[in-house]
Amino acid sequence: GAWEMGNGDATSPSRGRACRDEGVAVPMGRGAIFALATRRRAGTFARMLLTCQSGFETLLGRELADAGAPAVEQGPGWVRTDVAVATEGLAFPWLTLRDPIEVKGESVNALATRVAEFFLASLRGERIEAAWPSVWLGPQETVGLGRRLSAVESAFGELLKKKLSRVAKLAIADVPRGVSPDGHVARGLWVYFVYFGRAYVAREAFVHGQRRMADDDLAPSRSYLKIEEAYIILGREPGAGECVCDLGAAPGGWSYSAAKRGARVVAIDNGPLKGGALDHPRIEHLCADAFKFIPRVGENFDWLFCDLVEEPHHVLQHIVTPWLAQGWCRRFVINFKIGRVDAVALLRELRAPDSPFAKHAPGFRIRHLYHDREEFTVVGEVTGR
Repeated sequence: GAWEMGNGDATSPSRGRACRDEGVAVPMGRGAIFALATRRRAGTFARMLLTCQSGFETLLGRELADAGAPAVEQGPGWVRTDVAVATEGLAFPWLTLRDPIEVKGESVNALATRVAEFFLASLRGERIEAAWPSVWLGPQETVGLGRRLSAVESAFGELLKKKLSRVAKLAIADVPRGVSPDGHVARGLWVYFVYFGRAYVAREAFVHGQRRMADDDLAPSRSYLKIEEAYIILGREPGAGECVCDLGAAPGGWSYSAAKRGARVVAIDNGPLKGGALDHPRIEHLCADAFKFIPRVGENFDWLFCDLVEEPHHVLQHIVTPWLAQGWCRRFVINFKIGRVDAVALLRELRAPDSPFAKHAPGFRIRHLYHDREEFTVVGEVTGR
């Protein structure tokens, strides 16, 4: 039930968005428990600051408005609202900071002091016995903000060591891996700089699961990173003895990802496979049209992968609907391109009670991944399989 540090992670969204790679790293071994104390049942809250991929804050704002929480302010990679709603099912947020407090200061020391005052005051009556996330974020687009952010974080760390050295030693400068369990939040210190002299601080955040992944030299395309990240959102990955159908496989990034884990892959694409997917012993390449491929009678797959440069409604009607309705797969990772459609309207359709996802995979999740561009990714498990 605890979150874990993930092998294969290059960095979490906190590292990527804050323009810093020099944060504290704690050696914890494969599968080590991470931030056990941060799993906490969420209480009531009144306002939120949400982070997202820079350039998608307007879509996040629209998605929030659809959920009943109109934005009151936004900037590169963040949106703030004074209405509290459930955000667990939203697609565009990476992190939801709950009840953030604004702090201002003209200098590094002034900002660090104000953050420390907030944190120490919030600790009254609380005992920290395990690792806790100390996450400092800011828009990458603001030149020089990363240096300011790092300086304030360092100054805060020194102040905390003087006051509570034991607590300071337990701080982890990373976002917990995975999606926050339903009804729970990650409790620690969350700081988001909107500009040099202005930041928002919070003790609790809902982690939506997106994070930067490590590349593989044998992976034939950058899309490999999307499927690696999608496993984190779903909470499962293919394994030995499982069978994957990859529709629109070429050049093979998703197929390679499954095959390297021991799964058998049927890769469907008229285009060639490349890199580590080419001539892989566990990948069978069928030159065929993804929209015309139908499993043989009695043939079912453990996984359906689908990453096609196609109009999303065409994919929804001709691939998602039959595959889920017929039970041809147990789990799925499906990518939808949103560059030429109204993304928020499409989200409404995918979440509607009569959508194939709602009918056949009620626990499905939609995420705009760290490695997604003008697209989002849907993962889930088919019921009754």
